[in-house]
Amino acid sequence: MLTLQQIKENPDFVVERLAVKGFDGREAIDTILKLDATRRELQLSNDTRAAELNKCAAEIGALMKQGRKEEAAEAKIKVAAMKEVQKEIADRLAKAETEIRDILLTIPNLPCAAVPAGLTAADNVVEKTGGPMPDLPEDALPHWDLAKKYNLIDFDLGVKITGAGFPVYLGKGARLQRALIQFFLDEAGKAGYLEVQPPYVVNEASGYGTGQLPDKEGQMYYINEDNLYLIPTAEVPVTNLYRDVIIPEKSLPIKNCAYSACFRREAGSYGKDVRGLNRLHQFDKVEIVRIEKPEDSYAALEEMKAHVQGLLDKLGLPWHILRLCGGDMSFTSAITFDFEVWSAAQKRWLEVSSVSNFETYQANRLKCRYRDADKKTRLCHTLNGSALALPRIMAALLENNQTPQGIVVPECLRRYTGFDIID
Repeated sequence: MLTLQQIKENPDFVVERLAVKGFDGREAIDTILKLDATRRELQLSNDTRAAELNKCAAEIGALMKQGRKEEAAEAKIKVAAMKEVQKEIADRLAKAETEIRDILLTIPNLPCAAVPAGLTAADNVVEKTGGPMPDLPEDALPHWDLAKKYNLIDFDLGVKITGAGFPVYLGKGARLQRALIQFFLDEAGKAGYLEVQPPYVVNEASGYGTGQLPDKEGQMYYINEDNLYLIPTAEVPVTNLYRDVIIPEKSLPIKNCAYSACFRREAGSYGKDVRGLNRLHQFDKVEIVRIEKPEDSYAALEEMKAHVQGLLDKLGLPWHILRLCGGDMSFTSAITFDFEVWSAAQKRWLEVSSVSNFETYQANRLKCRYRDADKKTRLCHTLNGSALALPRIMAALLENNQTPQGIVVPECLRRYTGFDIID
């Protein structure tokens, strides 16, 4: 969340930047400033009364030593009344602090200066394009037909077991899925990311820490009896490893990667965009997460983008990178770059990765800090990216690599699959 100091230093700037995300923050910011003024007055009154109580306590002690018990008893009555007033002030102070925090939790992160203006995906900017475009015949099959033809994925069986959006991978389809996971993890390891195997369920504090709560509460699967959530991405448990942690400066940067299943309700999704692997309730993904000093985070962001681009190049997929406009960014992000691959049979771009810098927004929620050379604690910057999400990668690989002989497996995956072609 935003820090109170950010808002107090330049409230008009905060309102202006929030507008880039299509968020009208004037009322919330004004309310926070009024509550903060009240909070400071109450804090001053509380501190003053605490000093008076300490003084009275010393005076009562002195009266007792002098044997002036009646005067001490009168002083105690006075102190009791003062404590009641102080308790009331402390309660009002706590209430003001809670109200400030509750409002802060509803305000999105500020987009950085490099974020383009715009309200929808149509306003995103294509920053870079690469990879070979496939030349397929007009009767090329979409991946859901290829999956059926080669017995790779059974969507109907998934519906029988669970429901729509939970496919069952079979035979070479399962093997290809596992190959992609291992390839992505191995490439992350070569790039210096320490692998983590996190839990797939998290508590409420973890959801608030990375910003899924309260913003995306309706998009997560909730385990009512235990007050736990199925993770929408490994970003949540991995970033929360550093919640309430003060990291020594020499330990930065921290680079983690993790494979996990991901669970998303995707409420309201329907139509052709959700067919086959295009949009699932359960899917696999390898995530990369970084904890950085503020001055290093944007160089780290460029490294992460280069890493994802390198994966797509090795897979031989056509890709482009989108710089998201303010209105299409997530609640928590300061800047986001989406990678999309071309689906030749569907003739459309499919998102396969989002790489984001959250600056101090998540770190402030998490209380993720580092101690600098002057022994001062400062908020870290957090970053994360998909490297990569599997369903649409699988869809593009099946569609783009189809031939009359079968589906050709990219060379970089063959040592993992044990076969060169699916026929």
